[in-house]
Amino acid sequence: MRLYRSKSLLVATFSLIFLISTTYVFAQETVEKNTGNTPKVESAETTKEEDFKPGDVLMEHILDNHEFHFAEINGHPIAIPLPIIIYSPQRGVSIFMSSNFEHGKAIYQGYKLEEGTIIAVTDNGTADASVKVYDFSITRNVMQMIIALTLLVVLLINVAKKYRINGNKAPSGFQNALEPVITFIRDEVGISNLGAKHEKYMPYLLTVFFFILICNIFGLIPGSANTTGNIAFTLVLGLISFVAILLSTNKHFWGHLFNPPGVPFLVKFILVPVEFLGIFTKPFALIIRLFANMVAGHMIITCLIMMIFIFSKLSIGAGISFAPVSLAFTIFIYFIEILVAFIQAFIFTNLTAVFIGQAFEGEHHEEANAHH
Repeated sequence: MRLYRSKSLLVATFSLIFLISTTYVFAQETVEKNTGNTPKVESAETTKEEDFKPGDVLMEHILDNHEFHFAEINGHPIAIPLPIIIYSPQRGVSIFMSSNFEHGKAIYQGYKLEEGTIIAVTDNGTADASVKVYDFSITRNVMQMIIALTLLVVLLINVAKKYRINGNKAPSGFQNALEPVITFIRDEVGISNLGAKHEKYMPYLLTVFFFILICNIFGLIPGSANTTGNIAFTLVLGLISFVAILLSTNKHFWGHLFNPPGVPFLVKFILVPVEFLGIFTKPFALIIRLFANMVAGHMIITCLIMMIFIFSKLSIGAGISFAPVSLAFTIFIYFIEILVAFIQAFIFTNLTAVFIGQAFEGEHHEEANAHH
């Protein structure tokens, strides 16, 4: 709870600083206009290089991209290009590397990268609306998911082999580090929420936990993609959990849903629609919770770094003075985000187990009455 309060306080503080900085800049422009000072005439290239747009930088960091962009030195970006796969009914299939676009500055094979979207263009460089473009490219989110999935499979297969070979011997190496985590998920998530049926769901719960955890950790690497901060990614995870919940339901669940016992008849007209809507709000809560928390952390870290450049626009001294403060807060939030990466993986897995347990909750009452 304290971590989330700290996050909220930091967001409010730096939002206020952004507002003050923006107001100060606009005030300077107004003074120049009123005093009749003639601004310097600069070339388009100079203006483009000197203009710093925090919103664009923030969205570029959060949104998906066709390359892994790490830095830019003297106008030369340092990035890892990814494959571009395009299909157009008018032009057919085109496969090439994203480096051919030169970060949106060049046109290649009649296509152009504009604000992260590939569009078809004519010979003079204008958008060609008559050409339909289907983008099947391997973006950095997709590539990072493939890497995370590959790492997950390799690690767990190696651990499983050690168990098969060593039998009941004491675990060693990475197996020793992984076993307490698996035991914790089994006891605190599986058994606590699913009871005797926990073994049936443990493969899914463990897979979800470790997959989200690896994606969260990878997202903290500078230049990488914030995969779990992508609503499409969390949407798919939420839909899979939704299917698992529905497959776990029974006649008791649906009976209590459409005919709640012990409830007055007229109240059922209100309660039944609310309960039915609750079936869909559960996976929606999973989707939004993971997405919002992972995006918030990355936004705070990015804003803290950008504050150095924003203050530098006011004066070089202000930028240099604020740099140590910005870096100190960035490191602090970064370590919090490492903790949040584990917490969010656990919360998603735990809530999934809770919702699945609620789906066959009626069976527990039936078994209890039978034993009684």
